[in-house]
Parts: sequence; C-alpha cells; structure tokens
Amino acid sequence: MTRIAVLGCGRIGVMHAANIAAHPRARLAGVYDVAAAAAETVGTAHGARIFRSAAEVFASADVDAVLIASATATHCDYIEAAVEAGKPVLCEKPLDLSLERVELCRRRIGDTALPIMLGFVRRFDPGHRAARQACLDGEIGDLHQVVITSRDPAMSPDAYIEVSGGIFRDMTIHDLDLARFMLGEEVVSVSATGSRLVDPALMERCGDYDTTVAVLTTAGGRQAVIVNSRAAAYGYDQRVELFGSKGMVLSGNRRRNEVTKHVGSATNVSTPLLHFFIERYAAAFDAEIGSFVDAVENGAPVEVGFEDGRAASILADAAFKSVDEGRTVRVSEIA
Repeated sequence: MTRIAVLGCGRIGVMHAANIAAHPRARLAGVYDVAAAAAETVGTAHGARIFRSAAEVFASADVDAVLIASATATHCDYIEAAVEAGKPVLCEKPLDLSLERVELCRRRIGDTALPIMLGFVRRFDPGHRAARQACLDGEIGDLHQVVITSRDPAMSPDAYIEVSGGIFRDMTIHDLDLARFMLGEEVVSVSATGSRLVDPALMERCGDYDTTVAVLTTAGGRQAVIVNSRAAAYGYDQRVELFGSKGMVLSGNRRRNEVTKHVGSATNVSTPLLHFFIERYAAAFDAEIGSFVDAVENGAPVEVGFEDGRAASILADAAFKSVDEGRTVRVSEIA
C-alpha cells in the first residue's frame, strides 16, 4: 500500500485525493494547500492528515510518495524537495511555464533513480491506448498521420487564462505529449497558427489565442495535426485519429451511454458528451494512479517521465514562436 500525500487542493487536487483514497493499492497519507481551509475540507472528507506546510510533507516518515497538484510555479520547487527527501513524485503538467526553470530543475535532480512521473493522463485513456496498440500491431500499416482534436466546452475563468502561460502551455501541452506518444518518433519541426475568435478582447489583453492549429513533423516525415479551441458549444470534444498505409483507427468522444435515438423528428441522436476532463478521463486518472503505484512499489518503468514533460514544454515554446514569427520552427532552435 503506497502512502501518497497530495500537495494542492484545487479542483484537480480534490479529484486526485479522492482517487487515491479509493484506490485499492494506495492510501491518502495527507494533504497540503497554501489555503488552509481547502486542505481542511479535503483532509476531513477522507479522514487524512492535514499538513501545515510542504516541508512537513517532505519530512514525514508516513509519506511514501507525493502527488503535486499545486500552482504551476511550485512544481519544480516541489520536485526538487521531493527528490532531496527521497520521495517519488507524480506531478501535474506543465513542469513550469519557463523552460529555463525546467532545465534548472533537470540539472538539480540529476539522474535520480526515483520515479518522477508527469500527469499526462491522456496516455492512460483506454481508447487512446487501444488505438496506439492497434497501430503498433500493424493493423493500419505504416503510420502517416496523427490527428488530435481537443476542444474545451467553455472558456476558463479570466483569472486562470491570465496566469496560465497561454494555450500551448496550459491546454495544447496535453496534445503535444499525446502526439509524441502516438508518433513513435521525435518531432523536429512545428508550424502553428493562432486566432482570437472566442473572446478577442481577453486574448488580446493576455497575448494569447483561443483557436489554434499546430502541425508537428518528425524526421521520418510523419505528421501530427492538433486542433484546439477553448470553447465548443456542443461539449468537451476529444478525438484521436491514427491514419496509416493500410487504414485508420479512431479513439472517439465519450458519453454517459452509447444509446442513439431514431424518431420522427431526428435520427442518430445521442446523449451529450461527458462534460469536462475529470469526467471524460475518469478511467485514465485511475489508471494513472495504478501506474504510479507500480513504479513506486514494484520498480516498474515510469510510463511518462520528466523528460516527456520537458519535451512537451519545448514543443509548446516552439508553437508560440511559430505563431509569433509566422514560420515553421525547428525544435533544435528551442532545445
């Protein structure tokens, strides 16, 4: 039984705490948040210890590992503290908004043997994994293209957008990692475009975009096309298509059920898409905790590690540079 403490009790920290508490091979060792009331609420709900500081978490002999779900600016600090304390880490994305800070963290933790896992949860989605396995098994022949559609159901609050680091770092970064996972080759160039169509005034004020397309190309010529929007009127749109020389495989959207209605006024009517990421990727979040526990308890390889987080951040910076300069950017320019 791996005893995991959660740092950060915002929306995703609340979810992680509940998942750990319910997992058959994990135990919620405690929670911490700079907002003491938030930690009090989560800790009390699960009968878990409420830590008064991050340092107390890292010093505790009753904590085997930590899950970092705090503000992005704390991620590298907490990773470094965890490594120094000898505690494995599962950290939410991104590592940091600054690639320079990521590189500093990389140097400080060195070649630690401790499991350091990044929260790119889409790798653990059953449909996405089945699509990738079909590709690896040769069912679609040689992989030519990956097409990822990822649209949020509505704009996030202004306060979040203002500090998120921009769409490529807070939203597309999941798709950048998923593209690497599916392509099986490293990306060498990025060409991206960005528009301000959903909330032009907010995007202009933040120097951000709400509607984007990114095209990634590998040395072997494989392509990944990532289509993003911060607001889709019909719900949380999450699809992945793998196209190859012998066919195509698609991992589609999820709904409450798969019933379709055919009546006099309409045909093929389905229930709405699952609302947002917590609902859509519920099975993936659970599998992610299981994978982390395997790494901690059994020494299993970390399925998505620090270097994957660094690579996704590099691609996000390349996408921003591509939009800003109106050209294709070689990844080597950033890395």
